[in-house]
Amino acid sequence: MSLIVTGTIGIDTIQTPDGTQRDDVLGGSGIYFAAAASFFNPVRLVAVVGEDFPAEHRAVFDRFPNLDAGGLEVRAGAKTFRWGGRYLDNMDHRDTMFTELGVLGEKPPVVPDAFRDSRYVFLANGHPATQLGFLEQFPECTLSVADTMDLWINTARDDLETLLGRVDGLVLNYDEAELFTGKRNTVAAGKHLLEHGPRFVVIKKGEHGALLVHRDGVTALPAYPAEIVVDPTGAGDSFAGGMMGHLASLGASGHQGDPASLRSIHRAMAFGTVIASFTIESFSLERLSSLDSGEVEERLDEFARMVRVDEGA
Repeated sequence: MSLIVTGTIGIDTIQTPDGTQRDDVLGGSGIYFAAAASFFNPVRLVAVVGEDFPAEHRAVFDRFPNLDAGGLEVRAGAKTFRWGGRYLDNMDHRDTMFTELGVLGEKPPVVPDAFRDSRYVFLANGHPATQLGFLEQFPECTLSVADTMDLWINTARDDLETLLGRVDGLVLNYDEAELFTGKRNTVAAGKHLLEHGPRFVVIKKGEHGALLVHRDGVTALPAYPAEIVVDPTGAGDSFAGGMMGHLASLGASGHQGDPASLRSIHRAMAFGTVIASFTIESFSLERLSSLDSGEVEERLDEFARMVRVDEGA
């Protein structure tokens, strides 16, 4: 089933707690999501970069055969979005060193006509008004899910509330859930968010896993107990990509169930958790671009054994 994502493509500078710094690496919510989703289902990417976007970064896209970058616009005279982040000691929080919006401060990219029949739509982090405008271009949408961040909660809350009334699901982290709702308890925050319209909310909690608050119940999954953590950048976007990629694959296989059911989303979160656990093993998309499906299946099986609870003594 056709899956599409719109999000950022950027050039990142990353500094880790041990002082290691990597300059000008490929980043952005759109490419992390698309790369992760491509392990489970074909994915279409709509994004915009400037004419300064390096050829070696564009070549990375070709390492993911299921990624259709036909919606990538290289805009003449514009500069690519750039971001720099410094991770703190626990690797769960970071400081932003700089942000250069570049082309992101201009009009959004155009959705190719060939992409407008997409049924599974993911709105990676962006201004909620832009996200809503993107969503409205897919009249056959079966499942729509959005991501957001503190910036939009603080500066575009009305637009965000309008968007929440139009999407099936929302993905955000626990700090953002608290900021939006004023509730420190994550379950309470999730239930409050449901009152704004979505059927489910997935709240990411970093090394503590993710919580699913659904109209039909509440459930959770732990994070994969990763031994190697090099760079957490893109982990949340990879999580969402794995989750949505799995859900789209169910539709492609003729699955007749509800893709937004409690059971479907909970299971899909396991796919997101596993693919994100590979992302953090190296900088940028280095680990995902060298990953094969056998490694993914092996870790999925391992994770399923970890979270299974046997009945009886």
